[in-house]
Amino acid sequence: MKKIYGQELILDLIDCNPKIIRSKKKILEYLNKICDLLKIKKYGKPVIKRFGENTAWDKGYSFFQFITGSSISGHFLESENIAYINIFFCKLFDHKIAINFTKKFFKAKKIKNRVLIR
Repeated sequence: MKKIYGQELILDLIDCNPKIIRSKKKILEYLNKICDLLKIKKYGKPVIKRFGENTAWDKGYSFFQFITGSSISGHFLESENIAYINIFFCKLFDHKIAINFTKKFFKAKKIKNRVLIR
């Protein structure tokens, strides 16, 4: 039997609510809620920075949150109202719960996802 080292959920959220993806406060709220929902322990404070001030194609917040065993990261493309989020955890987790919660939180009209077992 192959040993499992973790699971990664890759999310592309299309047509998100512009106010939510432009709010550092809401991004922090998302990180707190997704960690609670998946019973993942945060390690330290997240880094949430806004980038691309001079170019429209990459303007938006990026974030990184260490978690016990790995990380949650993401970038928001404001010009298209798109979010790219990765959740990598050293244990298996219910990715369907994470997908549904994330889509609902950012009010995305469409979501693409991939699950990798490591």
